[in-house]
Amino acid sequence: MSFGPGAGSTILAFPGRPPSQVGFERAELQRILDLYGRMVAAGEWRDYAMDFDKDHATFAAFRRTADVPQMRLEKRPALRNKQGMWTLFGEHGQVLKRGHELAGVLAPVERRLVKVVAE
Repeated sequence: MSFGPGAGSTILAFPGRPPSQVGFERAELQRILDLYGRMVAAGEWRDYAMDFDKDHATFAAFRRTADVPQMRLEKRPALRNKQGMWTLFGEHGQVLKRGHELAGVLAPVERRLVKVVAE
């Protein structure tokens, strides 16, 4: 097991046991938080939440703390070989984008950011 810079953020279980929860890898979290920071700077988001379960990890961004999430991103590794492990949900729970690559799934939010900054 390695620690420090470059070490993956994969959750390791005791030998012989499957991992007890899904998490974000360091590069994935870096990309998500970078987008979050830019949306905060643009005045679109003010809060976020993360949830880690045995079959999925979730990142949600909020306009106001007491609101429903304006965007929710889920990582479900079990769907890796099907429609892709990444899913982007909108404010009302609708699926906005699914895919195998995080960058492609975050593209609608990136486009919205460009539009907000241009205004």
